[in-house]
Amino acid sequence: MSIKLPLKRMLLLCLFAIFLTKIFISGAIHYDCLSKNYGHGSQVCVCNSQICDKVKPLEPIPDQGAVVFTSTKDGQRLVRTESFWTAPSVWDHEDRFSTFSHYWERNVENWEVDFATNFQTIDGFGGAFTDAAGINIASLPESAQDHLLNSYFSPQGGIAYNMGRVPIASCDFSTSNYSYDDVVDDMELKHFALAKEDVKFKIPFLKKAIILSNGSLRLFGSAWSSPFWMKNNHVMQHGGTLLGKPGGPYYKAYANYLIRFLDEYEKRGIKFWSLTVVNEPSAGFDPSYAFQSLGFTAKTQRDFIKLDLGPALEKSGRRNFKLMIMDDNKMMTLEWTAVIMADPQAAKYVSHVAVHWYTNRLTPLEIVDLTRDLFPNVSFIGTEACSGWIDNRVVLGSWERAEDYAKDILKNLNHWYTGWVDWNMALDLTGGPNWVSNFVDSPIIVNASGGEFYKQPMFYALGHF
Repeated sequence: MSIKLPLKRMLLLCLFAIFLTKIFISGAIHYDCLSKNYGHGSQVCVCNSQICDKVKPLEPIPDQGAVVFTSTKDGQRLVRTESFWTAPSVWDHEDRFSTFSHYWERNVENWEVDFATNFQTIDGFGGAFTDAAGINIASLPESAQDHLLNSYFSPQGGIAYNMGRVPIASCDFSTSNYSYDDVVDDMELKHFALAKEDVKFKIPFLKKAIILSNGSLRLFGSAWSSPFWMKNNHVMQHGGTLLGKPGGPYYKAYANYLIRFLDEYEKRGIKFWSLTVVNEPSAGFDPSYAFQSLGFTAKTQRDFIKLDLGPALEKSGRRNFKLMIMDDNKMMTLEWTAVIMADPQAAKYVSHVAVHWYTNRLTPLEIVDLTRDLFPNVSFIGTEACSGWIDNRVVLGSWERAEDYAKDILKNLNHWYTGWVDWNMALDLTGGPNWVSNFVDSPIIVNASGGEFYKQPMFYALGHF
């Protein structure tokens, strides 16, 4: 008997089995977690200036075997062991056993991985460098800061994030509502300047993350709003759209505003891989929306890209720089992709559809399949997800939320996603700071007064990918 699986299906089958089943492995060699149980289903791992658990590096894989990383509800965290595709001749004390024994007991003689059947190329996994994340990281002693950044970005002991989302100016996870140019009708952006938050809470940690990731970090920027004076409601929050029409002076000013952000960061040694046009453009049509927002329809975003932002990128020397469209909830995917990608003058600037997870339970994943069938050259990437956005903000040690993350990633990878980017990399014990009290949970929670941080089950769920 023989089993043949495409490589992607094979890998996802293994990941699903490894993470969601409770595999007991005794005596495994790994870097220990200093666990603490808050009574919410599982434990957190405590890190401080002196101690922080690490992932055992991936070493050479044994012949006819596999390396298994296991996390369980009862406390194992990315424990590395070796497993065999066939029954080992000796069941020894080094925990070398066959996870796949039920297959050879059914006389499966061969596992064949089908390299000829190709699916999507994976871009990666990561999180967001919000002001809140930077404020919380900076609140720790320097050695604890290093532990936190290593945990996320190092391939030697960390979970090797290779993607990062950077808010352009303020978002709700800032301590105030600010832009980079608040001088009314400064169309030439003569007064454009990065904020103290960039200098203190974003750029230093971005530079460290780039070094830890050996230069492989793919960064993309997302603006929540233009400066207030570019908008028809004259405030950054409460919805609103840009004044005029695509091709007009305010749309061009917003395009140049995004380019200036790229320029200023590049002057400081930080290059960006991509941009989203704006965060959650649908929010711009809700006047009750509490924090920064800027409205686009699919048609106005299409026209803005082809008339303003795309040409501005070319003029700045970024001819091969690609944009992400939408950056909103999955239910909008088909309409937005169809409107924008059907126009060659807009589509030539676009590589990805950016998708948020907040309405996933209302939207079947088949909408992504249908969209890709119509537009096979576009990729899909999850650009924002978090737990606690409805209720119960921070729940320390929640295993359920870890499972939610893992299941969502697995499902999305089976429906053409090329990456998955979490929201805030670190928040405080209340799920902030957030200037409109829109608190949520995070894979890492910082206890500044204790000089420590807590790696939640969600963190380890992300580490399995």
